[in-house]
This record gives sequence, C-alpha cells and structure tokens, in this order.
Amino acid sequence: MGVDLSGAQWFKSSHSGGGQDCVEVAHLGGGMVGVRDSKNPTGPALVFTPSEWDAFVAGARDGEFDRR
Repeated sequence: MGVDLSGAQWFKSSHSGGGQDCVEVAHLGGGMVGVRDSKNPTGPALVFTPSEWDAFVAGARDGEFDRR
C-alpha cells in the first residue's frame, strides 16, 4: 500500500513525557493512521486501516498487550 506521508502531521501522546523514545502517530486521509519511531522520523512507518487501528486501540484499552 503506497501512502504519501510527506504532509503528515505527526504527534506524540501527551503521556510520553516529552522523551525521545516514543512512537508518533499521524491521522491520514481516508481514516488511515500512520505510526513511526520518533528516534527515526525519516525511517519507515506503519500504516493502518481504520478498522485495524480501532482493533489495536481497543486491545490496548482492554489490556490485551499487557505483560503478564
């Protein structure tokens, strides 16, 4: 999937504490969501469809990714 990220407005979570070791997110056209490593802003980014992003966020809220 080729998505143009050149005009993306990247942001970090307000919970990141302003550190450099974070992920950044950008809301893209068509409901797509980009995710990248803040330490490597010119590196690769993951791009999620709206349903993929919704599933990820729901899983995070439900503790699906917590270490046990």
